Amino acid sequence: MTASRLTVAQALVQAMTAQWTVVAGERQRVFAGVWAIFGHGNVAALGEALYAARDVLPTLRAHNEQAMGHAAIAYAKASQRRRMMACTTSIGPGATNLVTAAAVAHVNRLPLLLLPGDVFASRAPDPVLQQVEDFGDGLVTANDCLRPVSRYFDRITRPEQLLRAFPRAMQVLTDPASCGPVTLALCQDVQAEAHDWPRSFFEERVWSARRPPPDPRELAEAAEVLGAARCPLIVCGGGVLYSEAGTALRAFCERHGVPSGETQAGKSALPASHALNLGGVGVTGTAAANTLAADADAILAVGTRLSDFTTGSGALFRAPGRRIVALNVQPYDADKYQALPLVADAREGLTRLSEALGDYRAPREWTERAQRAHTEWLRTASAFTAPAAPPALPSDAQVIGAVQRASEASDIVVCAAGGLPGELHRHWQAAQPGGYHLEYGYSCMGYEIAGALGVKLAQPQREVIVMVGDGSYLMLNSEIATSVRLNARLIVVLLDNGGFGCIERMQRSTGNASFNNLRPAADRSLDLVAHARSLGALSCAVGSTAELESAIAAARRADRTTVLVIGTDPVASTAAGGCWWDVPVPEVSERAEIRAARAAYTKARRRRADEA
Repeated sequence: MTASRLTVAQALVQAMTAQWTVVAGERQRVFAGVWAIFGHGNVAALGEALYAARDVLPTLRAHNEQAMGHAAIAYAKASQRRRMMACTTSIGPGATNLVTAAAVAHVNRLPLLLLPGDVFASRAPDPVLQQVEDFGDGLVTANDCLRPVSRYFDRITRPEQLLRAFPRAMQVLTDPASCGPVTLALCQDVQAEAHDWPRSFFEERVWSARRPPPDPRELAEAAEVLGAARCPLIVCGGGVLYSEAGTALRAFCERHGVPSGETQAGKSALPASHALNLGGVGVTGTAAANTLAADADAILAVGTRLSDFTTGSGALFRAPGRRIVALNVQPYDADKYQALPLVADAREGLTRLSEALGDYRAPREWTERAQRAHTEWLRTASAFTAPAAPPALPSDAQVIGAVQRASEASDIVVCAAGGLPGELHRHWQAAQPGGYHLEYGYSCMGYEIAGALGVKLAQPQREVIVMVGDGSYLMLNSEIATSVRLNARLIVVLLDNGGFGCIERMQRSTGNASFNNLRPAADRSLDLVAHARSLGALSCAVGSTAELESAIAAARRADRTTVLVIGTDPVASTAAGGCWWDVPVPEVSERAEIRAARAAYTKARRRRADEA
């Protein structure tokens, strides 16, 4: 067998460039690029290999390792997991900075290849710079922090190990059921070692989306449950988008008269304007979706993890004798809440389940009730998103309304943690698949701007609008500079409510005193407009929602990223929709307010137990 003599780093990069996929009929490389912050653990060997391949595998430099992980994750999500990116760091703090991003990818089932440098496999110069030493375990390195947040973890201590590790990594990264982050920790001496590699290791391979069909027995049982339902409801999760099953979902709803609620990850799979789309479901859901969810006797959960925010901590679905059918490609998720599992690809499962149901339609009264609820919610929501009247500070919902009025159908809104995701879940009207990009699986502050950069790289033809609070902005904003350098223009709407307004509201709602969340009112030292300009962006302050609409229109014509800063009310939130969420309140306290909150909490838990 003919062999190529290459270093481990060169072989890895060459193997990465040989991986292909097909997107919309076009053959494209699986790896769109590598985010890299170089250091002594990766610059000499992996850096040399990436330089040689820069024309086919672009290397991108960020300013923070966590941020480049977020950008790579968002790229994969915006690509429906068909394409992805890798991240490389040195050993030590560069590697451990990846842990948060890896957790984001792990929770959200998104592909991310992590290539951190590691200690010397030979151990000759131990301890090397930034090496973490364990007094009782000579095998431990800083990269072991990545084990619990990796779907597959391997440490390359000999060159030939890569022959087995890389194919395993690719299988995990491209498998719809096991998809998640992969860590290949690269010992820095081994990276530079040469080896005779078989030519077969570099043969091109095309990875296609696996679409497992449902088991006939599970399909028959699911059809029996849904076929007998008087009040069926679909919960649309992110798996619908990853499976590109939006058309199948719409056909299912229309053929069988079944309404659908959407999780944060599933939002935009069905157009918001569709009469059977009830909007967000769960803790941050609409009154339309949650009212019908409470009465649903059969719930078809498609491509969702059924997290506590989707299920109202298990209290949302409470009709007597209710059944959950969980259509999911991952058996782990399909078995939650004693559901009847239907393990399959979302598109295949919806199509075959619809065929199995035949002429079944939900009772007309139920379908019409859903359509009325859809219309009534839009009317209710419009009161919360209507323009704010100066000089009062606008609420988050009013800012969302302004952004929506200034947006186009093809725009992509990006957000993550805090109070904004809840308001967006209720109010944003997504018109096209992928137009709503929220990281709420891990609810990671700081994802917003870095994630938006990844989205823009994946969807350069679409406008990307970031909505971020001042708390998240201050936590991680450095990739504004990267967006300017890469000419990846973003529109950033920065809502300044003076701190962590969402947690302030939660703190007060549980009877606690206001403490450690908001900046003092007298603190005027923070100039967010000047800060954004210092990173190379255009920036201005807007005094009203009307000004914001005009500023967004101008930002669309700008030649670089624009940051628009608007002050908002830290207290106001939408007093409609939503459902209970289990937030434990102290059982004993000197504060009367906490004792009252505890009594209400205990009552709610008992009610949930009675209805379970």
